[in-house]
Amino acid sequence: MKEDERQTRSYLMQLFERHGFNPRSDLGQNFLIDLNIIEYVVENGHIQPNDIVLEVGTGTGGMTTFMAQQAGHVITVEYDRNMHTLAKEATQKYDNITLLNCDALKNKNHMSPTVLDEIAAQLEAHPGSQLKLVANLPYNVATPIISNIVASDLPWNRMVVTIQYELGLKMACKPATSNYGALSVWLQSQCFVKLLKKVGPTVFWPRPKVDSAIVQLTPNPPLKQKIVDRVFFQDFLRRVFQHRRKLMRSTLVGMYSKQLSKAAVDAILLSHEIDKEKARAEELTVPELIELSNTFQEQIAEQANR
Repeated sequence: MKEDERQTRSYLMQLFERHGFNPRSDLGQNFLIDLNIIEYVVENGHIQPNDIVLEVGTGTGGMTTFMAQQAGHVITVEYDRNMHTLAKEATQKYDNITLLNCDALKNKNHMSPTVLDEIAAQLEAHPGSQLKLVANLPYNVATPIISNIVASDLPWNRMVVTIQYELGLKMACKPATSNYGALSVWLQSQCFVKLLKKVGPTVFWPRPKVDSAIVQLTPNPPLKQKIVDRVFFQDFLRRVFQHRRKLMRSTLVGMYSKQLSKAAVDAILLSHEIDKEKARAEELTVPELIELSNTFQEQIAEQANR
């Protein structure tokens, strides 16, 4: 990181005072001020000269300029107009940065068309390139940003992000643990999820009230390919974990009462060697849930075609 681009706490405080505004807590504006942590995040992004890097939460552009020194192109998205203005000043000497002043999400289930169009344009302009998400993600959009990229067909090959520590635990946890749920299975069914580092509030300004985590996600194509229908699977997970401690049989019978009989549900559970009298969703492994979802999808499709 170049010395004149090191955005320390004192630098940011002076910057905000000079421009006459303050960080917005409602937008989760907590800026990384520990330069070692910024470098750690970027280094673990393994950014190469032909990579297209997506950053959500530009802030004042401190991490953006660091990544631009290594990437083919950086697409960085900032919702707040004031932050966008500051980032524009910080990044003006770089010609491989696209600053977008918009919401990165169209809604909780879809990325913004503006962001997707820019990603497509940069991928086309850099043949053979791949997409990486490297960002200090605002807490309030971290889950939908990560989930929607995983759900997409974008050619991403790495994500390294700072997120709320509790969310990092949910993403990486194992079956039969308190944090294991739909998000855990959805991500682990398609990615290798690794919690790289836990970081405290002191590495940010203003300080958040919770700990954070640096998390790495990389694709797991062999497991992803076992999912017959990802849209069905995502809905299956969302519904089956709504009542995580309820018996699987009761949940599934209720979920598919219009498509399958109780006997059909029992037959599916038996074929997967799942004890209908004891099994709960939170106890099943990721591969088991993929296989179970596939069978329900196939059986429902067969019933619909009769």
